[in-house]
Amino acid sequence: MSSSPVYKVIFQNGNQVVEIFARQIYQSDMWGFIEVEELLFGERSQILVDPAEEKLKTEFSGVQRSYIPLHSVIRIDEVAKEGVAKISDVKPGESTNVTSFPMPSTPAKPRSSDD
Repeated sequence: MSSSPVYKVIFQNGNQVVEIFARQIYQSDMWGFIEVEELLFGERSQILVDPAEEKLKTEFSGVQRSYIPLHSVIRIDEVAKEGVAKISDVKPGESTNVTSFPMPSTPAKPRSSDD
């Protein structure tokens, strides 16, 4: 296993479920987001091209850091090695077991001693 960990991040983006791999992931200073850095895309054989992975490579080309809303994150795993990035469509009305975690829209205000 390499010295730096590899993380698989699965999140929902509109009607799609996206699976990406990255070397660094942490909670952002912006409330309600995680930061994902050093995205990994497999440099597989040039003979076989995965259109979904190519679409993600194009979408994230030039991106140094991506901010993903916490409520969109489905799962984060630390894995032994990177895999293939994927995009899966979720059709409207299709039965799925993925539900966004309910979160307040603003952070709670600290209570004063008068309350």
